[in-house]
Amino acid sequence: MNRNLCRTFYSYVIPSVLAFALSGVYTIVDGFFVGRSVGDIGLSTINIAYPVVSLLQALGTGVGMGGAVMYTLHRAAGREEEAGNSLKCTTLLLLAVSLFFTVLLLFTMEPALRLLGARGEMIPLGVDYLRYIALGAVFQIFATGVVPVIRNNNGARFAMETMIAGFLCNILLDYLFVWVYGWSVAGAALATIIGQALTALGGLIYLAGHRLPVWGLRVKGLGRSAREIVKIGIAPFDISLTPLVSHLFINRFSVDQGGELAVASYACIGYVFAIVCLLVQGVGDGCQPLISRYHGQGETGAVLRTRGLAYGTAAGLALFSMAGLYFVRGNIGPLFGASPAATEMVAEALPIFLCGYLFLAFSRVTTAAFYATEKAGRSYLLVYIEPVFQVLLLLVLPSFWGQNGVWLSMPLAQALTAAVALGLTAWGSPRADG
Repeated sequence: MNRNLCRTFYSYVIPSVLAFALSGVYTIVDGFFVGRSVGDIGLSTINIAYPVVSLLQALGTGVGMGGAVMYTLHRAAGREEEAGNSLKCTTLLLLAVSLFFTVLLLFTMEPALRLLGARGEMIPLGVDYLRYIALGAVFQIFATGVVPVIRNNNGARFAMETMIAGFLCNILLDYLFVWVYGWSVAGAALATIIGQALTALGGLIYLAGHRLPVWGLRVKGLGRSAREIVKIGIAPFDISLTPLVSHLFINRFSVDQGGELAVASYACIGYVFAIVCLLVQGVGDGCQPLISRYHGQGETGAVLRTRGLAYGTAAGLALFSMAGLYFVRGNIGPLFGASPAATEMVAEALPIFLCGYLFLAFSRVTTAAFYATEKAGRSYLLVYIEPVFQVLLLLVLPSFWGQNGVWLSMPLAQALTAAVALGLTAWGSPRADG
């Protein structure tokens, strides 16, 4: 393996992995402070409302990644004007999506919470939480959307640093708003939004400092740029959304099978699972600028070697996570202030989820490699087939094993998806050049 390629690979991937991990820690921090302040009901409320936060981040990631991929591909092919148009269109799409979802959420908070499975006291607490999330939607969407653009402009380290700044701000404000001022879930939401606003501000400073052509409306070619961005962005959007869909399904079936105790337990499991998802997604999206660049330049061998490095790195992270989480499984519940009963359920259920992490790592890297090389159809298939597998399993397994059947649905769906990914990778895979 070429040493220069390895060095370049890790200079992109390490900051990306750290940045993705931090993006997931935002909600975990909320759960930590709220769980220890409010208890199981607060933890359950944050867990029920989490898909809304995840949706906003997925929207930003999808639009930002779609624009970043097209920007890199056009630049690699020497089409500078089209590259600039891609960035301008990306900015417009991020702003349009932010405005639309701010208005939508403000008028649908309570129905959305009921749809997500909220009951009783969870509903007013959830409305308090989502009100601030909705008002700050532009910060969440722009913060997650600008990061892929910065990374594709050789700014992976800056992207990581600006996310660290937002994360530290979130921790400090969670402590003040939730513990010191006693603002409960509303304080956690406000802390999250302000932290994301700081990251968005850092992104704006980077774009202005590097004079990237992200502002200005160019009507000619705008529709084509938008179609290119959406075509590529659907896959990373849905990759970010898949944990949300799984989260939603497991919550809904857990309410029926295990009640509030199972929902609170899955809140703890879901937090650590989200971090693992984001770690392996960080590998895939971290190597995307390199894969897109090599693909645009026609260097097939470099594409395949970069993908191989990504597989190895993602597998290593998955194995490390599996071992570490298994040995601390009894301490995860208390970390979030869960009750003794919920803590016991977490310790019993977590090993079931760990079985799917290697399969998850393989599928995520494969999907990222597909959309980085404009194989949108294959990436769509991998993204959509996992929740389909999970729904089918959820309709069958709980009838035999109750709540354990709900838990089993996730690793089994990940294993089936990995098998499909393997088949797609082998089918029509290009040979390395010289």
